Amino acid sequence: MKKYKVGIVGAGGVTELHFVGYKDHPERIEVTALCDPNPEALHAKADKYGVPQRFTDLQDFIQNSGIDVAVVCTPTSIRKQIVFPLLEAGLPVFVEKPFSDTLAEATEITEKAQQLGVPISINQNFRRHFPFELIKNKIAEETIGKVTSILFTNLFFRQDVGWRLDCERNALSVMGIHWFDGFRQILGSEAVSVVCQNRSSSAINCVGETDATVQVVFENNTVATYVQSFSSTFNRTEMIVIGETGTLVMLYNKVDLYRKGEKTPSETWENQVSREVATFEGLNHLLTSLETGIEAPNSSRDNLNTISILDAAYVSANEQRIVHLKHGAVV
Repeated sequence: MKKYKVGIVGAGGVTELHFVGYKDHPERIEVTALCDPNPEALHAKADKYGVPQRFTDLQDFIQNSGIDVAVVCTPTSIRKQIVFPLLEAGLPVFVEKPFSDTLAEATEITEKAQQLGVPISINQNFRRHFPFELIKNKIAEETIGKVTSILFTNLFFRQDVGWRLDCERNALSVMGIHWFDGFRQILGSEAVSVVCQNRSSSAINCVGETDATVQVVFENNTVATYVQSFSSTFNRTEMIVIGETGTLVMLYNKVDLYRKGEKTPSETWENQVSREVATFEGLNHLLTSLETGIEAPNSSRDNLNTISILDAAYVSANEQRIVHLKHGAVV
């Protein structure tokens, strides 16, 4: 198994997932370089994790770090200006979610990567952190028969700081991107229409939406209804998947199966995969694709189908209409 020298661009809070997730795999990954224009943040993070090479300039990082793979943990507002130079230098890239806030930019980056023949993957770590993979397998085993609908609720109080406060796209870009991606994974189907209503609560200091209700129809005729709130003083994260012969109820760490007439679950499965472990697995998908030549399951091309749902939700809210999707494009 090859060991890769990894360089991280961005020294903000999300890099903790990467440093902690990678440290248990020294046989596979060595973080040798960190880049951030803020010297204080750069050195604080590099000191904490013993990163030897430190750069405040992206071109200096590209030319002199000697890395094999770049991990991008910068704000989405500067995504393209960071990713393009890395791709042009021939560096495979692992990007934090959301890949981009807009489908147009995500498509542009993906096409650039394909033209250059350089792979890029996305850290959709909730594919494993939330029990989406477990549910996907249960559905494939026909545990609950044909799925007819999904009801998803994600309520909590979240006051961000920093660059996110000024983003016009907020709650759905931060959390919806996980849930849209998860719906795709468990159903093995792509979205055909999206309708959304967004609101911004005065309880939260931000420009973008804090609360949203989204309904997505998939090619297999399943309907997913999703409610998001960053302004709720009551916490709940729960997904209910309704099938023709049973219902699955999910929290972060477990899944319960209910049959007709049952007041208690007939079976329960646990899910204990941390975001840090899932983040390592996401990067390892990219590394494996480099070795095998087989496209990673979390490739940017795959992620376009997730971003298309996100983009369609914002278009729907802004234009007050049902948005239809065809081959991952908003129509």
